[in-house]
Amino acid sequence: MTDETSRLSLPLLHIAQAQKEMTHNEALTLIDLLLHGCVEGVAQDTPPAAAQPGQCWIVGAAPGGIWAGKAGQVAGMTDGGWRFVMPREGMSLWWVGGETMLVFRGGAWRPGEVRATKILIDGIGVVGPQRGAIAAPTGGGVRDEEARAALDAILAALRGHGLIAA
Repeated sequence: MTDETSRLSLPLLHIAQAQKEMTHNEALTLIDLLLHGCVEGVAQDTPPAAAQPGQCWIVGAAPGGIWAGKAGQVAGMTDGGWRFVMPREGMSLWWVGGETMLVFRGGAWRPGEVRATKILIDGIGVVGPQRGAIAAPTGGGVRDEEARAALDAILAALRGHGLIAA
């Protein structure tokens, strides 16, 4: 039997274990930090001086002090001191300061990235997969330069947003 859960490394209880409440409370503490998790800061190397229980940070690449050796981990302050959690692929946390989601993907925290096959607003698909390229207007004996410039600007904006291929 293992000592921790396979995904979040939460401590497990064992048969005839003494002081099971300590193991159970430690698991609840970690769940409390991560379930619908929220971080105060990202890539911070120095622990905050006035951290309150329940507050979390994503540790930076070169941490010092009590955070030394915990690069990239989620650091959460609890009544019992700092707890650290190794991120797992797909873990997501709300970043208060950036007002955006952070997702752990490919070994790194990625702020503000949204991956989807379709975006719906009020049930209506407004953005879907990228479409093929649209050729810019060319040729013709009589041209309206203002209309051509407007079409070019629209196409450039759509390409810039990745909605159509370049």
